Amino acid sequence: MKRILMFASLVMLTASMAMTLPTALFNWSKTTHNFGRVTQGKPVTAEFTFTNKGEVPLVINSAKGSCGCTGVDYPKAAILPGQSGTIKATFNAAALGAFNKTVTIESNAEESTTILHFKGEVVKAELSNQ
Repeated sequence: MKRILMFASLVMLTASMAMTLPTALFNWSKTTHNFGRVTQGKPVTAEFTFTNKGEVPLVINSAKGSCGCTGVDYPKAAILPGQSGTIKATFNAAALGAFNKTVTIESNAEESTTILHFKGEVVKAELSNQ
């Protein structure tokens, strides 16, 4: 009986490995961006470019900034295998001081959640060129 169960388990394991479904797969050019010093009140935009290295179309379900100070623009149409797209994160730079923000991407990719990072320091206009 044990041999039959072990054989059946082995067959099921082998079958499940063979039936792995194709997936979409992000290949990012970068996942972090450092703005350095930015002038207060002048929004800045980080662009994060990716290619779908998977076997099926990549669909981004949502892309959200970590706070209301970040607007996010992302492709609404599916990205076909081998094609590229860009996520744009615009930070409003309203408050003085250091910032460290994220953009959370939800998709049908192999790793369904991706977190992009950007940081910098908002300074008064007269300090931004030093």
